[in-house]
Amino acid sequence: MSKKIIAPSLLAANFANLQHDIEMVNQSEADWFHLDIMDGVYVPNISFGMPVVKAIAKYAKKILDAHLMIVEPDRYIQTFADLGVNNLTVHYEACTHLHRTIQAIKDAGMKAGVALNPHTNIDLLEDTISDIDIVCIMSVNPGFGGQSFIENTYDKVKDLKSLIKAKKTKTLIEIDGGVTSKNAKKLVDAGADILVAGSFIFKSENPPQTIIELKNTIS
Repeated sequence: MSKKIIAPSLLAANFANLQHDIEMVNQSEADWFHLDIMDGVYVPNISFGMPVVKAIAKYAKKILDAHLMIVEPDRYIQTFADLGVNNLTVHYEACTHLHRTIQAIKDAGMKAGVALNPHTNIDLLEDTISDIDIVCIMSVNPGFGGQSFIENTYDKVKDLKSLIKAKKTKTLIEIDGGVTSKNAKKLVDAGADILVAGSFIFKSENPPQTIIELKNTIS
């Protein structure tokens, strides 16, 4: 895959005027919407739940990329499919039977993603990588937006890219956390396909222009 994807994270959007920010992303050069779903149990924060996802899906005109930072994600797989989510990512650390969860996501008609926390080793995906559509490498500790980027992420991306090549899969590499124009190119050069950016986009003075600058940086 040569085209690199920018996925603005709505966690950093203006929740008091969410439709405005959704329309901005629709009209921008961004490729996907990234939805961070937090339950206050798996991570020490609560973001938004099903009613908000339903509202987003009503107006969003691009791929919905949902990232579940929740316990027992299997309970909600079909619910997210029914809401119109295209990609559903679960955390490796939250899944007792990861292979079964991946298959359930695919059976529900979605792309299956697996997220890894900063402390989780790439090697743990060796037995499932051929079944995974997207691996989301957390470049911050999950639970809050606006955190500083963890530098070890570059090496982790390279290791994951090596595993993908060795297994001859088409798995995409997504980076979530602390992405800016300063590290975007280095991440793509290391092997990343999808860059999630929240605060860097939505807290900027001109979000559409910031998205263009990110795209130009990695093209």
